[in-house]
Amino acid sequence: MFYALATNKLETGNFEFTHVLKDIQTLNEEAKNGTYDVTAISFHAYAYIADTYALLPHGASIGDNYGPIVVSREPLNAADLSRATVAVPGTLTSAFLALRIFNPDFQYEVVPFDQIIEAVTEGQCDAGLLIHEGQLFYQDKGLQKVLDLGEWWFEKTGLPLPMGGNAIRRELGPATMREVSKLLRESIRYSLDNREDALQYAMQFARDMDPALADRFVSMWVNELTLDYTDRGREAVQRLLQEGFERGIIPHRVAVEFVD
Repeated sequence: MFYALATNKLETGNFEFTHVLKDIQTLNEEAKNGTYDVTAISFHAYAYIADTYALLPHGASIGDNYGPIVVSREPLNAADLSRATVAVPGTLTSAFLALRIFNPDFQYEVVPFDQIIEAVTEGQCDAGLLIHEGQLFYQDKGLQKVLDLGEWWFEKTGLPLPMGGNAIRRELGPATMREVSKLLRESIRYSLDNREDALQYAMQFARDMDPALADRFVSMWVNELTLDYTDRGREAVQRLLQEGFERGIIPHRVAVEFVD
């Protein structure tokens, strides 16, 4: 998404962008402190920072009939998750919110996202909630799928399952917010139009991932819905947060607000 901005492919006028690479749970916590002007954010976390940040209309990761996957080493039915301890990548992630909506009673242990497969294979947890590339190779590790939350959500709502997007501090003011929004959209479009170069740039941050696997993973989460949520994508974000509120997971109603 940020390839063009990070490599100075775009004219940004008076704006200077400094890129900070951190895992999503850390960014969620940082957003609660207002650390960054613009930040990637889980939609679940947005419920707690909506007074400080607005969502940018570009940069979302949205799965249409697919999403985070719960996996286990031993056979486990989705209906039996209440008796399982699930390794989760963070309590502010949208994957955690979706799983809580599906089943509010499971036990969990917070594990760094890139250690969840190991936590399951070594028996530390009964199951694991995968939000990253492990979704594509968990079977190679001897694990089996318990539940695809994106499939469940689509069957339940007919909507895609939104995971995360980009947010911007409201105090920057409408004009700056709109200009940053425009630049981010241009960066995403540039990357989609120059996919091979953008992927090669991203591979340096890919934790030794196989290039073919990285290409598949990027195709899942950086696509046309990333460029523009569309009305359906925006509805999905509001529906996810509303369901979280109605189930008592989020303590207050959240009005999702996008930069114009």
